Amino acid sequence: MNTEIAIDPQRLPQLPIYKPNSRGTGGVIRFGLNPAKSALFVDAAAQVGDKQFDWERKLTMKWGFSDIGAALSVLQGRQNEAKLFHQSEKSNSAFEILARNDPDRAPYLMSLSRQDVADRSVRKVTIPLTHAEASMLEAALRAAIGRLLAW
Repeated sequence: MNTEIAIDPQRLPQLPIYKPNSRGTGGVIRFGLNPAKSALFVDAAAQVGDKQFDWERKLTMKWGFSDIGAALSVLQGRQNEAKLFHQSEKSNSAFEILARNDPDRAPYLMSLSRQDVADRSVRKVTIPLTHAEASMLEAALRAAIGRLLAW
């Protein structure tokens, strides 16, 4: 009996966190599980209009277990920040998640940036996270580990 399931790439599990703002400087960071590639993909897009995002120029970073663990350590209060850095021939990508203790600001700040090697230009998307969003992200990342391990 063949138990393989065809995975439609357009229907992979995703957790998007949208943060548009009235200044047009917001963004979205989306976490997408891809069991076929044994990875979690993190995409980010800058806001380009009223609740519209530039998906054509999205930033993408492929996460493995150590990357997921680093983000979880911040979301679980074990450390204040995690900085992930991935280097390739074409670009360098960085992800940062930071816990903040300022009661007048969002409790977490998350950013994804990419520097193209050819022209050294940098694009970055930064969004704040509420406690509720951080809780959802933590639950999603914990579930992703189980799915990637097939446990």
